Order: sequence, then structure tokens, then C-alpha cells
Amino acid sequence: MSYHDTDTTDTRKILSALCHGACFFSATIVSIGIPLGIFFLSSDPVVKSNAKEALNFQLSVFIWGIIGAILTVVLIGFVILGIVGLFSLIAPIIAIFSVLANPGQSYRYSFIFRLL
Repeated sequence: MSYHDTDTTDTRKILSALCHGACFFSATIVSIGIPLGIFFLSSDPVVKSNAKEALNFQLSVFIWGIIGAILTVVLIGFVILGIVGLFSLIAPIIAIFSVLANPGQSYRYSFIFRLL
């Protein structure tokens, strides 16, 4: 492996992990802005795929949160909100470790809507 290959792999790891970890920076525009910016600025197909998956994850958590909030009227919503809260903390950590361990593959979340 040459120096250039190592540099590309390191960049891929950092950008992919940043996409998935953006949700920990803020619950506002930053969590979507970082992967969106990386998606448009990167030319690496694996990084683009990770950015797209991170965006789909953020949108899915938002949608599941709205569904849970609406269903709090019938009390099942509290369970859904608890599950969504746990999922939104654990899933990105798993994704970060996965992209750091396998920089050549993009990570795919389970239980999300793939809108993008």
C-alpha cells in the first residue's frame, strides 16, 4: 500500500465517521448540514454513500419522533419515543466503529426510511 492509498483511506475514515457522528454535535441544522456538505463536496463514492445514509438516518429519527409524539395520546408513543431515543444514540456509534474498521464499505442502518 502506498502513501497515497493510506492518505485516501484515512480521509475516507474521517469523513465517513464525521457523517455518522454529526448527530452528536447538535440536534439542529448541524446534524444534517455536516453530512449534506460532505455529500456535495466529496468525490469519494464510499464517503458519499455514508453521507447519504447518515442523512436518511437523521430524517428517519425525525419521522419516528413525530410518529411517537402523535401516538403519546394512546400511550404507545412514549414507548416509541424511548426506543427512538436509544436507537439514535446507539446506532451512530455502531456506524462510526463500522466505517473505521471497514473504510472500503459504506454502513447501512437498519429500520430507517431511505428517502434520499
